[in-house]
Amino acid sequence: MRSVKDILDRKGHEVWTVQATQTVYEALELLAQKDIGALLVCNGDEAVGMFSERDYARQVVLRGKSSKETPVAEVMSAPIIFAHPEQKIQECMALMTERRIRHLPVVDQGRVVGMISIGDVVKALLEEQQFLIDQLEGYIASGGWAEITLSQSSERVWVHRPR
Repeated sequence: MRSVKDILDRKGHEVWTVQATQTVYEALELLAQKDIGALLVCNGDEAVGMFSERDYARQVVLRGKSSKETPVAEVMSAPIIFAHPEQKIQECMALMTERRIRHLPVVDQGRVVGMISIGDVVKALLEEQQFLIDQLEGYIASGGWAEITLSQSSERVWVHRPR
């Protein structure tokens, strides 16, 4: 089973932030510039919330607020729900589904070390499933004993298909 660390090792550890006092407009500019869907909201060095396109749509547009006058702190999502590097991606998928969120900052020893999105999690799950399918197809084609790696984390078993 793959972990959050595997996703971050592949995609990188960049985390884009916005200060709670900045305007929603400034946050939207950063989202567009970086082509991302969410920002970690900070008050100085402390993470205090998340700001996403969904927050903009629901808390600014639908309420008739001005993005150039509204501070991010007024519309951010809080408290923050975090993941940790050793957490399994299936756990993250369940957490994101249950909490109806699309982004998880990743914290290791009290420090934010990355951010994963629902797209990252789905991609990793699909890759893991394809890997298992390839292993099973190899077993079926061999007609006998085969070593099957159950996941990319190297869990291996030997299986035998009687003739």
